[in-house]
Amino acid sequence: MPPITELTRIEPVYLERLEKQGVFTTGLLLDVSATPTRRQYLADHVGATINDVATWRDEALMLNLAAFGPAEHRLLIQAGIEGLRDILSLDLDAFRTRVARAALELGVDPPDDLTIEGWWEQARTLEEE
Repeated sequence: MPPITELTRIEPVYLERLEKQGVFTTGLLLDVSATPTRRQYLADHVGATINDVATWRDEALMLNLAAFGPAEHRLLIQAGIEGLRDILSLDLDAFRTRVARAALELGVDPPDDLTIEGWWEQARTLEEE
């Protein structure tokens, strides 16, 4: 599980507060924010809003996709995709096109089609999260 420090949409003050609550990884963040009640509880304990927690959770879900690491995170950020909701808003062809364009802009090889399709399908599986 990636550390919460890899989340780009979280302010440093909240990182520190989450770590004081024992939340060091995105997996732990997903666990402690699994239900609306738990999201509210976490928001109350770190001085954030429930919308903040939902935003962090959205990005954490993306970071936990299979075969996804820091390089892939940079690639999707370059593509304007910051979390699971952004993936869900695209059909597979649009997602593939955005990722390929971002790879070109960054001067890196794009992930293969099977990986891209896997991320897209996993996003749909996680949609209920």
